[in-house]
Amino acid sequence: MSINVDMKALFEAGAHFGHKTSRWHPKMAQYIHSKRGDSHIINLDKTVEQLEAALPEITKTIENNKQVLFVGTKKQAREIVREAALAAGQPYVVERWIGGMLTNAQTINSRIKNLKNLEKRMSTGELTNRYNKLEVQRFQEQIDADNIKYGGIKEMRGKPGLVFVADAIVDTNAVKEANKLGIPVVALADSNTNPAGIEYVIPSNDDALGAVKLILDYAVQAVADGQKVSEKKEGK
Repeated sequence: MSINVDMKALFEAGAHFGHKTSRWHPKMAQYIHSKRGDSHIINLDKTVEQLEAALPEITKTIENNKQVLFVGTKKQAREIVREAALAAGQPYVVERWIGGMLTNAQTINSRIKNLKNLEKRMSTGELTNRYNKLEVQRFQEQIDADNIKYGGIKEMRGKPGLVFVADAIVDTNAVKEANKLGIPVVALADSNTNPAGIEYVIPSNDDALGAVKLILDYAVQAVADGQKVSEKKEGK
């Protein structure tokens, strides 16, 4: 199932507005249309082309029973990235990227296991029965803090099949860790981004939340398409 990307909608969302020409990254030259004043204008033909190449990869990842990890720790984009991941039923990281989140799976898995164990003991009443009020409160505070760190990847099944990054500069560490493990990366890249290490560069204004949301909506649709195929295979 191919998804047709609407260039007019991207334009209306401001996806074409790049950064000041003085801040550009030369490796983004192929994705730049022109200059307007002292700012670059992103070539939306390229944005559509790149998105239409990336979306089938997202679908294929889901068809192959692998997950897409959505990453967006930039404060103003956190909520829309979280909402997209939840709508897609996929893991996400929207708070601080903790070093080793992908490359140090053993440590991260051990912390998630501990979090799930605490949650289970809290929900069954075991902690309330065994400890006083203050101690129970401390356990709850630990659960809450760990959920902020790891809640979005609590149900991640091992290594994701693909990582979707909403801002390649802010979340460069996610890109680097994915590269180390050979996990393909789809990432929004503004005119000031070094696109090295990103298999599917989506040239776009990464500060215009309307543009980020629109691109995330396409990604969610690509996940849904993959889920339909996967369910057919399983005879659901």
